Amino acid sequence: MTEPPLSGITVVSVEQAVAAPFATRQLADLGARVIKVERPGGGDFARRYDTTVHGQSSYFVWLNRSKESVALDLKTPLGREVLERLLGTADVFVQNLAPGAAARLGVDAASLTRRYPSLIPCTVSGYGTSGPWADRKAYDLLVQCQTGLVSLTGDERGTARVGISVADIAAGMYAYSGILTALFTRATSGVARAVEVSLFEALAEWMSQPANYTRHSGTQPPRIGTQHATIAPYGAYTAADGKEVLFSIQNETEWAALCEQVLESPDLVADPRFATGSDRVAHRDELNAIVAERFGRGDSADISKLLDQAGIANAGVNDVAEFLAHPVLSGRDRWRDVGIPGAVAPALVPPVDLAGITPRMDPVPAAGEHTEQVLTELGYSPGDIDGLRSGNVI
Repeated sequence: MTEPPLSGITVVSVEQAVAAPFATRQLADLGARVIKVERPGGGDFARRYDTTVHGQSSYFVWLNRSKESVALDLKTPLGREVLERLLGTADVFVQNLAPGAAARLGVDAASLTRRYPSLIPCTVSGYGTSGPWADRKAYDLLVQCQTGLVSLTGDERGTARVGISVADIAAGMYAYSGILTALFTRATSGVARAVEVSLFEALAEWMSQPANYTRHSGTQPPRIGTQHATIAPYGAYTAADGKEVLFSIQNETEWAALCEQVLESPDLVADPRFATGSDRVAHRDELNAIVAERFGRGDSADISKLLDQAGIANAGVNDVAEFLAHPVLSGRDRWRDVGIPGAVAPALVPPVDLAGITPRMDPVPAAGEHTEQVLTELGYSPGDIDGLRSGNVI
C-alpha cells in the first residue's frame, strides 16, 4: 500500500470545538500523526455536545478520528514542560484557545517561532489576533450573524441560521489548506511560516458575492427560502403529489428547453418579461406562478423525468435520512466503519480521492487514551508518569 502523503509529519494540537479539530482531522486523514492535547477530567468540551452516537458526541466522532489524545493540564508548570517536549518533536502546532490564552501559555505564534524555527504554528481565532475585536470570543452562530449570513438565510417570515457550523467549517478548511501550503513552503525553501485564520474572515470570504451585489446595487439579495436570490427560475416547486422538486436554469439554452419541453409553453422563450436572466429575476413572481401551475399538474417523478430529458439539473429536496440512503454514497462506496469508544460508527470517506492513496480512518480516541504512551516516548519514566498523575497534571 502506498504510504500516505503526510506520513512522518507530527501535529500537536491544543484544540476544542469544531474549527481546529476539523483542520487537524484532515491532516490525520492524509497520514499525519495528530496528538490532541485535552484537559484532564473531561477533555475537549465538544465531547459533551450530545450523546447520540453510542453515547459519544456526533460532533466529536466526526472531527477526531485517527488522533491520539493526551490529557494535560497546561495551567501547571509541569504540564507546560510536557507540552514543550511535545513541541520539540512537532512539525505543526495548532491552537484555537480563547483570546489571550496562547500568549499567557507562551504558545502564541511569535513565541513559538523564536523557540522552534522549523515549527509551523497555526492560530485559529474568532476575529483575528489583532484589530478591535481581537479579545472577543466567537462561536459559529455569532459569526454567521456578524458576517450578515443570517440576514440572507430564511424567508419573508424571518431569518435563520445555516443548519451546519459553516463558519467553523470555513475556518477549518482554510487552516488545513494554509498548513499544507506552509509544509510545502518549508519543504521547498526551508522557511517555516506561521498560519493564522479567523472564523470571521473565513466566512467573510464566502460572503463575497452578496457583498459585491449589495455594494454595487445598493440593496442586499432578498431572503426567499429555497429560491435563489439572484437567479430565476432556481428553486423548489411543489408537484401534484406534494413533493418538492428543485431545478436551476443557468443559461438561455436551458431556459428555452424548460419552456418548450417542461412548461409546454414555447411562446415564453420570446416573452420580453423573461428574455434575460435579469428580466426573469425582475418578474420572479409571475414566472414562479407559471412554473407552480405546471408542476401542480404532474407527480414529482414525472416532473423530474421531464427535466432530465430537457437537460436541466434538478433534485428532490431530501431530508437527512434520505441523504444517508443516497444512491451516490452507496454506489461509490463512501461509507466506512470507524471505531469510537465502546462501539463503531459509519463515517464518510474524505471527499478528495488521491489516486493510489487510502485515507487513514483510525478510531476516535477516548479522552487521555494515549497519555502514557506519548509521555513514555518523550522520555518520562513510569515513576515520572505516576508523579504527574498524582499531581493531577495528566
